[in-house]
Amino acid sequence: MQPLESRIHYKFRNSLLLAEALTHPSLAYESHKPHFDNQRMEFLGDAVLQLVITEELFKMFPDFTEGRLTKLRSRVVSRRALARFAMAIHLGDYVLLGKGEEATGGRRRLSTLADAFESLIGAVYLDTGLSPARDLILRLFEAEIGNMVTSPEERNPKGELQEFLQAIHPQAPAYRVIGESGPDHRRVFQSEVSWQDKILATGKGKSKKEAEARAAAEALRARVWEK
Repeated sequence: MQPLESRIHYKFRNSLLLAEALTHPSLAYESHKPHFDNQRMEFLGDAVLQLVITEELFKMFPDFTEGRLTKLRSRVVSRRALARFAMAIHLGDYVLLGKGEEATGGRRRLSTLADAFESLIGAVYLDTGLSPARDLILRLFEAEIGNMVTSPEERNPKGELQEFLQAIHPQAPAYRVIGESGPDHRRVFQSEVSWQDKILATGKGKSKKEAEARAAAEALRARVWEK
């Protein structure tokens, strides 16, 4: 586990907590140890994340309403965002999976990565308390939180898709217009987004930019690269 500890710059006092945080329920089931998996720790880590991020946003944006703060928090702690943070530290490489889950691509599954990330936070909290857990969260989320200062609105789908895919492979998604229809004053464009020679999705819009954004949003929903 030392490589992971080096990536997050945190050394566990109790290594069993880290082992539990990285144990997927599928392995616990196959090894007949149903009570040793990361589900309970995920529950705890989720609460710690919510508290730390909520407090940070509350201090950063004193004039924001509850609704705007809630949207910002959702942007940071959504399943997709947590999976992206997990990929950034290569957390999937360390998750302990059952054979069946491994064979079906569980190591790269969004839910597996997000759950493991929350479990890791829960393990740090149990290991040394809230202050070290807060320090770790704010360090790992530094870039994302920093972006909110200059751009507190919701991230655009194209940016989110590119960031997510490039966490897997450095190649960026590509867009192209595949169709146009309607009169000149009411043109409708259809764009296609592809990545690694695979078509991810298409989208329509009143401009090429809108069509590309809708294609990216559909790609994030369909997630065909996992299939």
